[in-house]
Amino acid sequence: MTPKSTEKLITAMREKARHLGFDGLEIASANAIPEAADRLRAYLDAGYHGTMGWMEETAGRRASPTGLWPDVRSVIMLAMNYGPGTEPGDGPLANLDRPDRAEISVYARHRDYHDIIKGRLKELASFLVSRTPSEHKPDVKVFVDTAPVMEKPLAQAAGLGWQGKHTNLVSRRIGSWFFLGAIFTTLDLPATGAETDHCGSCRACLDSCPTNAFPAPYQLDARRCISYLTIEHPGPIPHEFRVPMGNRIYGCDDCLAACPWNKFASTAREAKLVARDDLKSPKLADLLQLDDPGFRKLFSGSPIKRIGRNKFIRNVLIAAGNSGCGDLKPHVEILLTDPDETVRGTAVWAFRRLATDPEITAQRRAFSAAETAQSVIAEWTFDT
Repeated sequence: MTPKSTEKLITAMREKARHLGFDGLEIASANAIPEAADRLRAYLDAGYHGTMGWMEETAGRRASPTGLWPDVRSVIMLAMNYGPGTEPGDGPLANLDRPDRAEISVYARHRDYHDIIKGRLKELASFLVSRTPSEHKPDVKVFVDTAPVMEKPLAQAAGLGWQGKHTNLVSRRIGSWFFLGAIFTTLDLPATGAETDHCGSCRACLDSCPTNAFPAPYQLDARRCISYLTIEHPGPIPHEFRVPMGNRIYGCDDCLAACPWNKFASTAREAKLVARDDLKSPKLADLLQLDDPGFRKLFSGSPIKRIGRNKFIRNVLIAAGNSGCGDLKPHVEILLTDPDETVRGTAVWAFRRLATDPEITAQRRAFSAAETAQSVIAEWTFDT
C-alpha cells in the first residue's frame, strides 16, 4: 500500500470507529513496548499479582504482542468512554457516605463491556480487511482484556494516554473513564506516536487509596487493592482490609475519581454502558437476601455475575458489618448457617460488629450446642 492509500485507510477507520462508539483510535508497532517484559517480571517477582496465577502462566505471551502472535506487525488500540452521568447517585463515590447502600464500581453498573466492545472490534476489524487491496489483505485478531495483552503500555505507546501513578491509563482529552480494546494485524501501519506522562507532582490518586495499595508511584500491589480483593481474591478477605473497604462491594473507583484530568471526562455515549438505576445505589438489605438463582437473575449480562453468588455475598457482608445499621442484623444472622464456609465466616464477622454482647453470646452457645458445630464453630472462635 502507498503512504497515501494507508493514510486514507486510517482516516476511514477513525470515522468507522467513531460511528461504532469508540472515542479514540491510535496505532503502535508490534515491538513498541520492549521494556514491558522486564517490568512484568519485576511485578511478578514482587508477588504483587496475588492469587492471579494466570499472570505468571502467561507471562511469556503477555510480555510482547509477538509473543502472543508472531505474525503481528501493528496494534490498533481503541478507547470507549464509560464515564458516569451527572444525576444524583451517578458519581463514582456517591454512596460512600450512605452505609445502608452498596458502592459498585462505575464500569460494572450495566452490561459487561467485554461483550459490547468485542463485537464492535470485530466489525471494525472486518472493515479494515474490506478496505485493503486484495493483494494486501491482512490477518486480524481482536482482544478485550481476556487475552494476555499489555493493553495499557500498548495504549500509551500508541498515544491514547499515559499510565498514571495509579497505573491506569489517563487521557488529556477524555480523562480516565474508558475501556481499551486491541486489534492485532499483519498489516504494517504507521505508528501514531507515544503519549508522555502528565502527572507531574500530583499524587491525588495515591493518597486516595483506602488500603495503601501503591508501594510507590506507578506501582500497584494488587493484594491490597479493593478491586482485586472484591473480584479476584478467593476465600476470606484479610481482616486488615475489611474496615477500609467500607461499602465497596465490587471494585473501587477512588483512585480514578481523584484524578484531576477527569475534568475532561464526559458521560458514556453507549447506552449499554449507562448505569442501571437499580445498580446505582442498591440496598444492602436486598443484596444480602440473594440466593444463587436470584443473584444470577439480577446480574444477568453484568460483569458482576462472573464472581459468583458466594464471593459477592462475602463482599456485601463486609459492607453490612461496616454499616452500623442494626436493621441489617436479621439478614446477616440468616447467613450464619449458609452452606458456603467463607460466607458463614464473614457473616460471623459482620454479626459480631452489629450485635450486642448478649446476642453474640447467645449465638455462640447455639452453635456450640448444634449438631453442625464442627463446621461452623471455627468462625466463632477465630480472632476477629
